[in-house]
Amino acid sequence: MTTLEGMQAPEFSLSNENGETISLKDFAGEKYVILYFYPKDSTPGCTTQACDFRDAYEDFGKLNAVVLGVSPDNETTHEKFIGKHGLPFSLLVDEDHVVAESYGVWKLKKMFGKEYMGIERSTFLIDPTGAVVKEWRKVKVQGHIEEALSTLEQLTNS
Repeated sequence: MTTLEGMQAPEFSLSNENGETISLKDFAGEKYVILYFYPKDSTPGCTTQACDFRDAYEDFGKLNAVVLGVSPDNETTHEKFIGKHGLPFSLLVDEDHVVAESYGVWKLKKMFGKEYMGIERSTFLIDPTGAVVKEWRKVKVQGHIEEALSTLEQLTNS
């Protein structure tokens, strides 16, 4: 997949940790959406990333942005992950990875010599019109949230 930047973000409707349906269109005309895809709840990199988003959550909110995490994990796993780390944002269930595929982040991965399909850690910044204004693929957790916040600040202050 090339890039989604400058294109309309693929629409989605997924259930969150409470079984409520969250759709991209819920935020249309109102908010920026930080949509981040991560491989698995309660793994070291994903926990660090979620806690970094948690720690910057108010800063994103001040810039009129909502943060949403997406992984193939189920509601129960998401609920435990949120509870354990005090995450103030929803985690969306993409068990059949349809949304991950529509964003081009469901990839062939390798670990310990084994190949498998999984989420490539990625973040998409979607503006209130539904356009992808920035994407980060193959995200390295260290420093990523600061970069996303800085990009959002530049957009909202221009």
